[in-house]
Amino acid sequence: MREATLRVFRGETAPGKTTEYRVPLAPGMVVLDALHYIQGHLAPDLAVRWNCKAGKCGSCSAEVNGRPRLTCKTRMDSLALDQPVTILPMKSFPLIKDLVTDVSWNFRINKRIPPFQPRPDAEWKIDQRDVDRVQEFRKCIECFLCQNVCHVLREHDKKEEFAGPRFFVRVAGLEMHPMDSASR
Repeated sequence: MREATLRVFRGETAPGKTTEYRVPLAPGMVVLDALHYIQGHLAPDLAVRWNCKAGKCGSCSAEVNGRPRLTCKTRMDSLALDQPVTILPMKSFPLIKDLVTDVSWNFRINKRIPPFQPRPDAEWKIDQRDVDRVQEFRKCIECFLCQNVCHVLREHDKKEEFAGPRFFVRVAGLEMHPMDSASR
């Protein structure tokens, strides 16, 4: 049976360290499957956040070989397996443990954005083009990978001055709504 080596970040504080694990490969396996194998057979205390395993919740976000990825959608056979696959937590957010980071800052920012406020005289009939235009902005699964790679947040830690790309998208979706009256 083929195997892959995963080099997984372990620790509760920086700098932490990476630990290597050998994982048997199966057809269709994704990185999250490999992490579950490690949890189930090699390191039951490995902290990994996940929920749906379908690319809908965004909770399994991590850096795989230095790139922001959803571990549930990153297929093992798409990675170079002749060298260890490195899995690190998102760097823009405080570390909780292993691959789990504290993304609560994003939820605090989201609460500060004024919600949808319909015009008092709004006719509740919307043209399909307006629905399509706004819908694109609502597809975000809030994995916060865009926030993680934003250099203003990641390298300069300007979280108090800049909300990041995720919230530009949210505000744009609200601003484009034909019945919204709030100015953001």
